[in-house]
Amino acid sequence: MKVKVFLTALVVTLGAFGAYAQKGVDNGTQYGSGEDSVRCVQNLSLYVPYAKAGNYKDAYEFWKAAFDECPAANKDLYLYGTKIVGWEIANEKDPAKRDQLIDKLMGVYDQRIKYFGDDRRYGTDWIVSRKVQDYIQQKGQNLDPNVVYNWLKPILDQYGDKTEALAVSYYMFGSHQLLIKDPENMKPQYIDDYLRSSAILDAQLAAAKAAGNEKEITTLTTFKTGIEGGFAASGAADCETLQNMYAEKVEQNKEDMQFLQETLALLKRSRCTDADVYIAASRYVHVNNPTAESAVGLAKQSVRDKDYETAIKYFEEAATLEAEADAKADDYYMIALLMHEQNNYSRARQYCLKAIEQNPNYGKAYILIGNMYASTAKSVYPNDAVLAKVVYNTAIDKFERARQVDPECAEDANRFINIYRAHLPSTEDIFMHPDLEKGKAFTVGGWINERTTIR
Repeated sequence: MKVKVFLTALVVTLGAFGAYAQKGVDNGTQYGSGEDSVRCVQNLSLYVPYAKAGNYKDAYEFWKAAFDECPAANKDLYLYGTKIVGWEIANEKDPAKRDQLIDKLMGVYDQRIKYFGDDRRYGTDWIVSRKVQDYIQQKGQNLDPNVVYNWLKPILDQYGDKTEALAVSYYMFGSHQLLIKDPENMKPQYIDDYLRSSAILDAQLAAAKAAGNEKEITTLTTFKTGIEGGFAASGAADCETLQNMYAEKVEQNKEDMQFLQETLALLKRSRCTDADVYIAASRYVHVNNPTAESAVGLAKQSVRDKDYETAIKYFEEAATLEAEADAKADDYYMIALLMHEQNNYSRARQYCLKAIEQNPNYGKAYILIGNMYASTAKSVYPNDAVLAKVVYNTAIDKFERARQVDPECAEDANRFINIYRAHLPSTEDIFMHPDLEKGKAFTVGGWINERTTIR
């Protein structure tokens, strides 16, 4: 009986107010008024169960009506809307129609900005970030970087240090893509964009650290690392540019270990480990919290000062602190080069072998050993010119090994092989030397002390 009374009252109410019906899109209210309000609520209630179940086909008609008539109803209208239109795009094969649907998807985001852009948590910067994310995903290789850049630049202008990190990341993506298209003209702007974006993330990181928000620190660090990696790989900034960009920052942040370590990593990725700023950052890090990077920085400074003993000490320390075997191999190879510089061939070989132990494919180490063997041939056999030539066999052995294990060294290895083959003992030389026979093993003496095969 109560239900009948309620339904009767509802019909009377609709009859009475039908003339005053107005859609929410027209009067700016959440649901509209009169019959339009009832229809809005009905459509909202009807599309959600289908959408939740992933049945976007049956959800579409009800969702579209609510989207068009009462766009201020709630944020779910847009949460499900992007999924529904995304479903449309996925099922459209015609390229032209697909592009129209992508525009439609972007329109869903634009309408959300209009009605919910002032949301405290999911405001305009958050919405535009997701809009860009979907644009990039849907357009793929056909995206226009100008679109991405021009959507996000006003966001950074408006929000400044408060800009959502994802928006900052995509802003740099757009800037980087524009750099690729026009490197000469875009380079100054790209560097400015990087400095701006980096400063925003630095400010947010400082706030997260002050608040002790470890989750936020991790997220922001990930974004910052990605931006710095793209910057380092872009080729836009040479070492002189990085020196000018970071010299003052390093001095201002000389007690901020995370900043200094991130700076060292960026400079290392940019191959700027000889820059003054790299050495300065290394010094500040090493005083408080020694790392492999800081040890390498101080080693580089010592090399520059020709203080090889100190350089070797720091490279040894770096190798101890390194987590990656390839990085350890690089440190040992640097020590080998310094030993070679001082004509300490035996110890230089020792460190080459340590490098090879860490990285069996370290062709440069084999080439260095080969060149040391060749350069000392006459000192190994000062009184026997034929045996001195035999030493070149051991050098060639190393060059051949280098090209076997490391294709990047093949060109250099082949060049050295051709050079020293011309200096091997002739058939007459071998014939006059009873202990030599072509194709047989022979042990080269002296500091080399290795067996080789007579060529």
